[in-house]
Amino acid sequence: MFDQLADGVYRRRYESLDLNIGVVIGEEGVLIVDTRATHVEADELRADLSTLTEKPVRWVIDTHWHWDHTFGNSRFPGADIWGHHLCRKALVERGDSMKQDAAAWLPDRMREFDEVVITPPTRVFEDAASLDLGGVTVTMSYHGLAHTDADIVVTAGELAFFGDLVEEGAPPVFDDGYPLSWPGTLRRALDVGSITIVPGHGDLFDRGAASTQLEEIEAVAATARRCIDEGLPVEDAARLGPYPEDVMKSALSRAVELHA
Repeated sequence: MFDQLADGVYRRRYESLDLNIGVVIGEEGVLIVDTRATHVEADELRADLSTLTEKPVRWVIDTHWHWDHTFGNSRFPGADIWGHHLCRKALVERGDSMKQDAAAWLPDRMREFDEVVITPPTRVFEDAASLDLGGVTVTMSYHGLAHTDADIVVTAGELAFFGDLVEEGAPPVFDDGYPLSWPGTLRRALDVGSITIVPGHGDLFDRGAASTQLEEIEAVAATARRCIDEGLPVEDAARLGPYPEDVMKSALSRAVELHA
């Protein structure tokens, strides 16, 4: 079921990976935010969209390059696919290795991932871009390194789709992230002033919940800085942070690796 968040703006929270998909319906067509994890899931999304509107999907926006958000791109061949230029670069250069990552995450779906046609964004930007859908304007903005090097915020009125800059129901994922930069990036993203935030996964955030997660990520960054500046062992530091030890180890090891 689609949740209507504002006039013409919806999100659908799928059970698979607890992923949120954004939908904005304008006079000129439909825009979707992220396309799910495979062509099979994207086909399900297309069928679900037909219950909401008969208008064609004319725009797709990838919030970042991770496979669970982009591997359905090929199923929207008539749409302009937008993303940060580093999102396109990652999918062009590392699309096949992302298939292997996806299969390692969900090994029972290996054949499905093998069949994915990697489809990078066709329209890219560096700092900001906007789209006039007819009756509604959607903006895209880049604020720096965070969950990946290519996370963007998609804003429609007082709503914003944050992708995996924030995560509800589970700790943020730092594997491809930039733990020392993430707090500043998220702070700048929150300065956009959106009232309702749709995370990449999980339930809706208000600004209070987003601020709480910012404080947690700041604590991760402060702990990572101790590992780098004071030589505090990652194994010991992982017990000090706001998230479970396995998450902290991932974040701290990544920070130390990037600093080396």
